Amino acid sequence: MTAERHLDRLRPAAARLARFTGRTLRGEWHAIVVDPVRQLARRGLSGLLLAFVAAFGVIFFHDIAQRPTGAMWVTRLGGVKADLPLWLSLLRTPVSLYVPALDLPVWAGITQLFLAFALAELTLGRSRTLAIAYATTLAGTLVARLMIAIGPGWSGLGLPAACGQVLDTGPSAAVVGLFTYLSVVRRAPVVFTLTGGSMVWESIAVPNLAGREHLIAVGSAVVLGLLHGRRAHLRALGRTLLPTRTPGPSPTAPTAPTAPTASPALPVTASATVPAPASPHPTAGRTPMTSLER
Repeated sequence: MTAERHLDRLRPAAARLARFTGRTLRGEWHAIVVDPVRQLARRGLSGLLLAFVAAFGVIFFHDIAQRPTGAMWVTRLGGVKADLPLWLSLLRTPVSLYVPALDLPVWAGITQLFLAFALAELTLGRSRTLAIAYATTLAGTLVARLMIAIGPGWSGLGLPAACGQVLDTGPSAAVVGLFTYLSVVRRAPVVFTLTGGSMVWESIAVPNLAGREHLIAVGSAVVLGLLHGRRAHLRALGRTLLPTRTPGPSPTAPTAPTAPTASPALPVTASATVPAPASPHPTAGRTPMTSLER
């Protein structure tokens, strides 16, 4: 009886969990797959411009890097290291989005890169896709430089100076950032677990520079995703935080004396004019004369 009672109590909770999981998966399927496919049917192949450019760029740089001279030029154009000057790293960062990592299979990376840019472009648009990809990559590069500058220690936060000679992650940080941003904006917990959770596991299993940069890309994408659609709220918050200047009393200019205004004339009515008394006629007031008086 005790086991049956426990089962009776667990059945409603299991049913609610199953319904919640079904609604979540159905909503995530529509948000991540169905809506982008509808946009692709509406816009055609022009909606995949960034995805094609990113994939062909990685293939192009990978083919050039197979030769010694080409590898040298690829490193000079898009190779970002922490021991480089900051201005040179910032100059090479946009090209580094198309330079594949040397220790990763290029074709698997191209598939992930194409899928990430395709879904992001169809969902977010081109300008925002480029902004998120560049911002997450740049965040990973700059924070990695800060960790190397701190040095070993600091509860595992710092990195040894030897990591400054290692190339950055290339387009993988942008891929992780785009998937994470999409999962936050479109409320997709499964995609977020597959991307962010895998990066956390990678950084724990293989604690290297690439794992740190991937974690930084995930964190920056989460922050950007939470700020999505809150521009008006952020502007109002900035106006409340910034000190407001109260305008002082403006000096008043001396006013010129005004001419006296004439009082308005009263209207003349017919009753205001008194008619003059009529002069009496000469014969008025006399009685007629009789014949004897004449």
